Amino acid sequence: MKIQKGMKYRIYPNKEQQQKLAIQFGHARFAYNSTLANRKSHYKKTGKGLSAFDSMKLITSAKLATDTLWLTQADSQVLQQKTRDVETAYKNFFKGLAGYPNFKRKHDVQSIRYPQRVKFNDNKTYLPKVGHVKTVFHRPLEGKQKSTTVSKTKTGKYFVAVLCEIELDIKVHEGPSVGIDLGLKDFYITSEGTKVAHPKLLKKSEREVKIAQRKLSKKRKGSANRNKARLRLALKHERLANSRKDFLHKQSAFLTLKYSFIGTESLRVRNMMRNHCLAKSIGDSGWSEFVRQLGYKSAWKGGTVFKIGTFFPSSKTCNNCGYINNNLKLSDRNWLCPECQNTLDRDINAALNILKEATAGTAEC
Repeated sequence: MKIQKGMKYRIYPNKEQQQKLAIQFGHARFAYNSTLANRKSHYKKTGKGLSAFDSMKLITSAKLATDTLWLTQADSQVLQQKTRDVETAYKNFFKGLAGYPNFKRKHDVQSIRYPQRVKFNDNKTYLPKVGHVKTVFHRPLEGKQKSTTVSKTKTGKYFVAVLCEIELDIKVHEGPSVGIDLGLKDFYITSEGTKVAHPKLLKKSEREVKIAQRKLSKKRKGSANRNKARLRLALKHERLANSRKDFLHKQSAFLTLKYSFIGTESLRVRNMMRNHCLAKSIGDSGWSEFVRQLGYKSAWKGGTVFKIGTFFPSSKTCNNCGYINNNLKLSDRNWLCPECQNTLDRDINAALNILKEATAGTAEC
């Protein structure tokens, strides 16, 4: 089975290479923004969209214009990829997967993508128009290289991500089955009764982030001190995001290694975020990313992840007799079933029902 796998490495460009990368980032950002502006203006004039091919022709003609002759310093394939990124952004918008495309800013995360011509040596990466950049390969590069993305974070760190096509010999996973209920008090609860505490990473670092944000707001715009304060704030957000990724990857790896079949919920996180009392905690949880990781990691290991219907009453249904308690409140953590007189833990009961529903759903497929 062929799969696509991304491998990300930290790179350490010297000052000269950083300047060359800054040129590539800046020109690529210009290509993206100008393509987006051209599509908007073309739609206002004609009522029709501008194709990716026509957008590329406009960028090519801009390289020949006198006032934008500096675009020739950029790699041509990098500029082409940025026009394709605009096309992808519009497709995701019309499919309802993302919001309307916005213009890129200088202080956001910068990235460029090379479809080819990137080479890897023992401890260096060759980037066109940049040179051989020092790289730390913490794990070996596998498979056939498809594309390479170079990025710079808001804190000034550089990374290279390689998309590779790998041939996997997947064997059938022979582990047990489990149902998982996601929550806010406990991050997830299994049908076996295991409860994993929610890390609540945002709550732990919220005070430090607020202080850093206040200090940034008091600095004069354009000053060196404001830039220092911006970097300090960005570093705190970066640490928070890295801690969340680490937690999600460890938990998803553990579950997919132990269980061959995982039943989980189909959560509409965007709708749930409309609850202003819980929005911050839901956003901090990363449920969508966690379920996504469960999906591809389980497939790599020969397992299966099945999502049950969004409106299945997993918490309100008694896992023993099937009675549905429509009067159950969110504050009720335990409840007594009036039919079979069983005392039910809300979360464990939900996980058991999710496993039953997921198993029945796979049997029908």
